[in-house]
Amino acid sequence: MNHRIGFNPLSRTSAERSALLQGLVTSLFRYERIETTKAKALEARKMAEKMITRAKTDSVHNRRIVDKNLKDEAVLNKLFTEIAPANADRNGGYTRILKIGYRNGDAAEMCILELVEKTSKEEKTDK
Repeated sequence: MNHRIGFNPLSRTSAERSALLQGLVTSLFRYERIETTKAKALEARKMAEKMITRAKTDSVHNRRIVDKNLKDEAVLNKLFTEIAPANADRNGGYTRILKIGYRNGDAAEMCILELVEKTSKEEKTDK
């Protein structure tokens, strides 16, 4: 029995898994919406939610902790200046997962992982 397993290893080594999740979270913050498998989305969501919570308080310490996982300086600045202030009044639940069906090749369950609060620039372009 697999009791109290805290994460899904995604059939990867720890280095591969951390690189995969860093890439997914960086893309999520850059584009605010990504399409991936359900298992990867559930793991990326955990990392993204913790980063947004950390980014609500803009300090050098918090920037350094988040920078360990986000390697892109522009995305880091966007997180602290646009995404976190847009979610300042939320206590959690910054992302949503929408199921979109199954992939043709291997029938993996696909979904869209997106931020709940869009940044102000995107809302202006949508109108």
